[in-house]
Amino acid sequence: MIAPPRALRTATDTLELGGRPWLMGVVNATEDSFSDAGLRRTLEQRLELARALLGAGADMIDIGGESGVTNRPAVAPREEIERVAPLIERVAGELGALVSVDTYKPVVARAAIAAGASIVNDVSGLRDPALADVCAQAGAGLVVMHTRVAPKQKLLDPGLDGKIVADVLAFLRERIALALRRGVAFEQLMLDPGPDFAKTPAQTVEVLRALEDLHELGRPLLLAVSRKDFVGAITRRGPRDRLAGTLAALAHGVDAGAHVVRVHDVAQTADFLAVRAALRAEAEVGPDLRVPDALRWEQG
Repeated sequence: MIAPPRALRTATDTLELGGRPWLMGVVNATEDSFSDAGLRRTLEQRLELARALLGAGADMIDIGGESGVTNRPAVAPREEIERVAPLIERVAGELGALVSVDTYKPVVARAAIAAGASIVNDVSGLRDPALADVCAQAGAGLVVMHTRVAPKQKLLDPGLDGKIVADVLAFLRERIALALRRGVAFEQLMLDPGPDFAKTPAQTVEVLRALEDLHELGRPLLLAVSRKDFVGAITRRGPRDRLAGTLAALAHGVDAGAHVVRVHDVAQTADFLAVRAALRAEAEVGPDLRVPDALRWEQG
């Protein structure tokens, strides 16, 4: 299916989502990310990554200052602000990018919005309702993710086997209601089923097989499957070698109507989606389509 049309209000604009998936490029302002292990440690290196992702086709940049790995303590809010605020200011200002901040801490979200972030990507599932207050006051978009565990903790509950889809739907309905009670507009919300968060790999697969069911909640869907553990469990590959598996999961998610896909490998994802759209007659292919001579063979 094609993603149904959904409007998403953010602190800077209203996004008209639906049809083609939007690409959310990932920039980690951390040194312990599960996926890149601190490859880019300076502000300038992270800014250049954001620039490259935008050039490769990213529609927005997701900036996070705390890794989700569970073998490290939480980052103090002041330190997290020091990591993300200067980067957000430059990505939003110099590069003119739409920016989301990956945080679950209200004080960090407030500082990030002041620096230029338009969306708050909360991987805690509104564990702290004050985060909704920040978004309500600033008019920022709010991503609500399904999880049954606190940030930086892990839960693998076999008791949810066969029940996880119902749990995701019930949880997200309850969190939507909570956000609305705190003053967030329905149009400010985007939903994430939370692959790998408080789920076994098999439970993540179960949720993604039923992704279409989440459209009944009436909000755009964010699909964050890039390099995730469930892909590694299926393919037996480490995070940096999970591109092929990620693209397979992404294709399934786009078929199910995902509105935004959060990815590390933007250029490869954009190429994948371009070829897919051409073959599915979702993009025009004229009779004059040709490959430039310089691209027909590898230069020696």
